[in-house]
Amino acid sequence: MSRRLMRWSCSGPKLIVYLSKARPALDEISGEVTRTRVWLENDQRTRWENELRRRTRALEEAQAALFSSRLSTFRDATTAEQWAVHRAKRAFDEAEDKLRVIRKWNRDFDNRVGPLLKQMEKLHTVLAHDMVRAIAYLAQAINTLHAYAGIAPPTAAPASAPAPSGGSPGEASAGGEGSGGPGVPRAGYG
Repeated sequence: MSRRLMRWSCSGPKLIVYLSKARPALDEISGEVTRTRVWLENDQRTRWENELRRRTRALEEAQAALFSSRLSTFRDATTAEQWAVHRAKRAFDEAEDKLRVIRKWNRDFDNRVGPLLKQMEKLHTVLAHDMVRAIAYLAQAINTLHAYAGIAPPTAAPASAPAPSGGSPGEASAGGEGSGGPGVPRAGYG
């Protein structure tokens, strides 16, 4: 079998291996996109809304404690109470920022991911339909090439005996111009 035929016969299985790996990878990516959308829309949004409510209560409690300490003793508030308010305010601001980012991503997710998903779906279609036909075509080409390689080359016809070198004048030598080959009359002779 020639190298070219060997190369062709190896490309079919390689394409099958490629398809067996590429299609599941694309399916996994589609699943990840769906899971990410659900994670953003439900899990993260709910988590940070709840966290914002909890941190709002903590900030309100810290502010109330600071206010009551100022009123009860008519003195300056303690440093610990002021730090508690600052810490609660930073935590509240962080939760607000996170929730703002989550909401922004929820709005922008489809616009950013949509074009990439369309390209991926086109590739999935090519892999699911066109490549299956390509494998069938390659299999047929491989079978045709194997069948062709299995045909023995035609054997050469037995060489005719050379014409005597001392032929009559006017006769062309065998195989020369005017010779029609064995059994074929020469030109000019009846």
